[in-house]
Amino acid sequence: MKSEYRVVVIGGGVVGASVLYHLAKFGWSDICLVERSVLTAGSSWHAAGGFHALNADPNIAALQSYTINLLSEIEKESGHSVGMHMTGGMTLAGTPDRWEWLQSAYRIFQSIGIDDVHLITPEEAGDLCPVLSIHGILGGMFAEREGYVDTTGTVHAYAGAARKRGAEIIEHNRVLELIQTADGWEVVTEKGTIRCEHVVNAAGLWAKQVGRMAGIELPVSPLAHHYLLTETIPEIEALDKEMPLVVDLEGFTYMRQDQKGMLLGIYETDHQHWMMDGAPWNYGIELLQEDPDRIGNELRLGFERYPVLQKAGVRNWVNGAFTFSPDGNPLVGPVRGKRGYWCACAVMAGFLQGGGVGKSLAEWMIHGEPEADVFGMDVARYGDFAENKRYIRETTGQFYSRRFVMTYPNEQLPAGRPLKVPGAYSDMTAAGARWGVSYGLELPLYFAPAPDFEEKPTLRRSNAFPIIARECKAVREAAGLLDISGFSRFEVSGPGAESWLTYVMASRLPKPGRARLAPMLGETGRLKGDLTVMSWGDGTWWIMGSYYLREWHMRWFNDHMRTDVAINDISDATVGFAVAGPNSRKILEPLTDGLIADLPFMGCGHFDIGLVRARIGRLSVSGELGYEIHCPAAEHATLRRTLLEAGVDLGLKEVGFNALLSLRLEKSFGIWSAEFTQGYTPAQTGMDRWIDWRKGDFVGRDAALKERDGGGPAQVIVPLEIDAIDADARGFEPVWKDGRRVGFITSGGYGHTVGKSLALAMLDRDCAAEGTRLATHIVGAERAAKVIAPSPYDPEGKAMRGT
Repeated sequence: MKSEYRVVVIGGGVVGASVLYHLAKFGWSDICLVERSVLTAGSSWHAAGGFHALNADPNIAALQSYTINLLSEIEKESGHSVGMHMTGGMTLAGTPDRWEWLQSAYRIFQSIGIDDVHLITPEEAGDLCPVLSIHGILGGMFAEREGYVDTTGTVHAYAGAARKRGAEIIEHNRVLELIQTADGWEVVTEKGTIRCEHVVNAAGLWAKQVGRMAGIELPVSPLAHHYLLTETIPEIEALDKEMPLVVDLEGFTYMRQDQKGMLLGIYETDHQHWMMDGAPWNYGIELLQEDPDRIGNELRLGFERYPVLQKAGVRNWVNGAFTFSPDGNPLVGPVRGKRGYWCACAVMAGFLQGGGVGKSLAEWMIHGEPEADVFGMDVARYGDFAENKRYIRETTGQFYSRRFVMTYPNEQLPAGRPLKVPGAYSDMTAAGARWGVSYGLELPLYFAPAPDFEEKPTLRRSNAFPIIARECKAVREAAGLLDISGFSRFEVSGPGAESWLTYVMASRLPKPGRARLAPMLGETGRLKGDLTVMSWGDGTWWIMGSYYLREWHMRWFNDHMRTDVAINDISDATVGFAVAGPNSRKILEPLTDGLIADLPFMGCGHFDIGLVRARIGRLSVSGELGYEIHCPAAEHATLRRTLLEAGVDLGLKEVGFNALLSLRLEKSFGIWSAEFTQGYTPAQTGMDRWIDWRKGDFVGRDAALKERDGGGPAQVIVPLEIDAIDADARGFEPVWKDGRRVGFITSGGYGHTVGKSLALAMLDRDCAAEGTRLATHIVGAERAAKVIAPSPYDPEGKAMRGT
């Protein structure tokens, strides 16, 4: 062991070994892995080792596909067998909704280029797995590149390949302390202190403690997980080929062949946390006591699905702990304020996701950002609110118990809620608000007309559809009142504020008293934000964006900060309401101390609204004349009451974000996480129209110019009209031209004003012309589509500009 390395990876499981391998593969050799015991000690050694194609996040599914491809590569490179069994795998559906969901998932796989997946009948499932009872099965999805590996062999393959590229592995050496220095970190271990520029927390069951060593409280917790191994089963012994993996979603089980018997794993609804503050340091190659009674119902369903189990002997029980995050996805990436500290934690499916995690993290460290859009596993998707132990317990438990439970797109889950609520929460609840959640904050989705109204979970248009229609109608014909507490607000000040904003934003800055849309780019020219910059005329500026990106954006700002600039996240201290619609100005005029009519489109200023001293910006995502009114959090309820009283005779109605999503589609306005992501460039998304090409240096300028002058992107986002019946596009549905896949839908919904099903889609440029006839799949069924002109509602923008 040397006293100095460029990178120290803490943790010798599959994730740590993958990070080490990828760093070495991409050219960094002065690196080491420190393991308190031996490689695989923790969760890796007892994992079932299965790898699957399915993931609810298509970006993560693509990284899983990368991991599967990588396994044979590291086997050859290292000389260590990974024990690959490419058996194929199938996911079964036992309810009509689940079967529709699998058909939709099949089409999403096509969108992201995974073509070795296809749908199967119950009879085909039975032929593929002869010990399977197909009773109650409606269909399934079969993936050719699914199977399982030898877990210990796979970790040693990653490690061996890393060693051959110059990396060092140090076992039996526990990390005792982490000390941040001006140049990086001091890693204090049992065998001495190591100085390094970067340290990676890949500590698995000990991630919590290694986070606390750096002053970080990670939202992770281990949970216990069962599987059993049978003795030899004659029916399996008689087969001439190995059975595929099987996931029985309604039975909460997964199964694979183990020698001439079976492995049956359980995701029970009665979950059990274990050592929430992290595993004991002397824990490693041990298991927890099995508890068959706690998983009795799931075992019964498993024994019914595989009748041969009813007479098979159990050779061994495995009850081991795995670490989970609140949403079940990994926690990966840098931590704000802890320069050189990287997370690679909560990878509960390490042998499936470990390769993608290692690749993305290594790219991030070396090149400044990963190749793929990995926000779904970025540690910055959580903030301080997620550090609460009860929040962690409720959300990780909810994820585990629902691992095989279907969650509908319009379903709201209860764990960890309500946590943060707007000031007028109680009043809006009394008025019928039905709530969603973003970054811990409750957001109104719509206002139900009756106290006993319950929205039914569905893959299609729900029974809330007519409610959303009425809210959209109110905005278009009179006025709607929307709680905008769920916007992020950053206040920028200091003598260098204007210069700094000019550098980090790709657009021109607004003049005093004005607002401007501002794309923010990374060094590679891809998007880092679709933001609004407001200049208040007193030397202070606001940056406004998506509330759930607060930590993500603050990390970006922090990484590019200057000493003559101060930035303050005021998102929870300053909240507000938006008033939008043709009557919005009439509602505000009697309340204001100034001439609100003089505020121009994209103008901003200070106004009194009744008793509330507010900041107002004249802009609107709905496409109507609109005003965003910002006030102190303590005055939120007062502002709401004041506005509703002023609008009572002018048709003002409270609306939620579901209506806003419909209204913005009618204007072809994109949103972050759909049309705008860190995987896309401004030219792909149309955000290049806001770039100020004439100004000097700004982040991402060279890359953006290269794209502009190099002929432009291969794909662009365009609006579609879809011949839908009772369901609308949601995102990642494939788009076809004469049987050729030419793109995918980024988001969709119903335009209640124009009376059409609408979507935005990323398409090949040769298929992006207005009028192009296309097809897509909505809830698995093929529907006709066509490219339409942008903004099917009010294409000239007269309503929004008040002309």
